[in-house]
Amino acid sequence: MQTNKPEQGNSIKILLVEDDRNFGDVLRSYLEMHGYIVDLAVDGIDGFEHFRRNEYSLCILDVMMPRKDGFSLAKDIRSKNAEVPLIFLTAKTLKEDIIEGFRIGADDYLTKPFNSEELLFRVQAILRRTKKTSDVDDDTKEYQIGKYFFNFPFRVLYLKDGEEIIEKIKLSPKEALLLKMFCQNRNDVLERSQALTKIWGEDNYFTARSMDVFVTKLRKYLSKDDNIDIANIHGNGFRMIIRGEQGSEL
Repeated sequence: MQTNKPEQGNSIKILLVEDDRNFGDVLRSYLEMHGYIVDLAVDGIDGFEHFRRNEYSLCILDVMMPRKDGFSLAKDIRSKNAEVPLIFLTAKTLKEDIIEGFRIGADDYLTKPFNSEELLFRVQAILRRTKKTSDVDDDTKEYQIGKYFFNFPFRVLYLKDGEEIIEKIKLSPKEALLLKMFCQNRNDVLERSQALTKIWGEDNYFTARSMDVFVTKLRKYLSKDDNIDIANIHGNGFRMIIRGEQGSEL
């Protein structure tokens, strides 16, 4: 069988947090066999200690763990680093749990039992996607959105009154990418499948629900300008309308 080596070299470091030590050892050995550097932690507290002391390209978190569960650990990780990709491992199949994982900021979800090769392929896909989405489609770095000013490289949204900054909002990487796509398609339809493929890497039920959460967040951030609306276009996607601009009429 051909070995699938990481495309970005063998310096990629992964944090694996799994309370079943035997299962964790198997996963760590399998990933190490394919060239990754893997730190194994056995609960959420131990996992966060590893995360504070090291830099990781990706984190794989079991959901059900003693002392600190995977969702709580993910929130702690997100408070320190909004960009590192997260994969959840869980024995649960409830949609509510999966949606909660995506709401926290998961990049993928695997339900136990799963094939180790499937985990490997998902890791490789996320790392490729992370590399791609670090690049932007054009050279535009700043956008005017009604009363708002959006700096994409710094992922900051400002609400301005003339030259005075009224509010400053720090965006997550996915929020910034999604808002950039809305800006690129302002007053036009942004197809759901286009955004999902670009930002989430695939178009399925769970990534679509995750996108809905992010759209709701962007609506809230932009809510202080009544001329801005992100409208649902049934069966197609969304449309960021900036009233008063050319092409903004429904």
